[in-house]
Amino acid sequence: MDAMTPTSAATTRGAALQVEHVTRYHYAAPVDLAQHEAFLRPIEDAFQSVEAFEMGVEPEPLHHSTGRDRYGNTRTFFTVSGAHRRLEVWARSRVRAVPRGHEALLPGTRPWEEVAARLRYAARVPYEPAVEFAVASPYVPRLPALADYADASLVAGRPIGLCAVDLMHRIHADFSYQTASTSIDTPLATVLEERRGVCQDFAHLMIGALRMHGLAARYVSGYLLTTPPTPADEQADGEASVASAAVGAPHFIGADASHAWVSVWCPMEEGGFWLELDPTNDMLPATDHVRLAYGRDFGDVTPLRGVIRGGGDHALEVGVKTERVV
Repeated sequence: MDAMTPTSAATTRGAALQVEHVTRYHYAAPVDLAQHEAFLRPIEDAFQSVEAFEMGVEPEPLHHSTGRDRYGNTRTFFTVSGAHRRLEVWARSRVRAVPRGHEALLPGTRPWEEVAARLRYAARVPYEPAVEFAVASPYVPRLPALADYADASLVAGRPIGLCAVDLMHRIHADFSYQTASTSIDTPLATVLEERRGVCQDFAHLMIGALRMHGLAARYVSGYLLTTPPTPADEQADGEASVASAAVGAPHFIGADASHAWVSVWCPMEEGGFWLELDPTNDMLPATDHVRLAYGRDFGDVTPLRGVIRGGGDHALEVGVKTERVV
């Protein structure tokens, strides 16, 4: 569909990462018509540039188009017409990620109560765009138990950045990662009660806990380096980031599939930033994560979804490989 093309964004530091993502559907009966939406092209901003990207669909789509959603994410629509029992969607990306350096800024973020007050509606007060991420969403409902869980991290007067990092540590310690222990339809209340789940559950938990106290948090979809960095990788980056995993560490959790983490709005005396946190791996993403899209929850940024006519039962295969490249 899209040729591998370079982009204008570039940086001379950080890590170059290459991602291969393949999704295959096998249908028990022919599908006559399929319409799909995909979020598979990585984000471009000051911390991540897309050096190359290509995407393909088999069978060849009758129609496809690419645009932006309300959050600025790249979204692709495509239609496959004609009977088919198999659908394959693949994407290859090469990005360059640079450390954000947000760790040093955390003590200077505003107290969490002040941030929550800033996000509450008040007449004749300037609109704060982050407020959209401070309210409930389809996959992150309001749950009083989430507010109770967050209380231990939201110490009076504590900077919002430090509160968020503490909450991330606690979720990582208190919840068990178990592959296939939940599905997208598993209620968040069940995940909280059973204390187990996968990366999207941990992201939704953290987002919900913060929103229950009036704080703004976004869902981030993307990928994670399949194999942790080597000493040679760290040397090539020019500087090691405290947010990266330890050299020679075991494989990251969730690295062999699409990954999810959290972004928290952290105002400062002047300006502010979105702090990214990965509760599944208990780390601040730096050069080991590739960001695809931001949304209120999983439903806004599902990598691939659609509507089909026919097909019956189906089997799904998803493969992801993310590695560092020169």
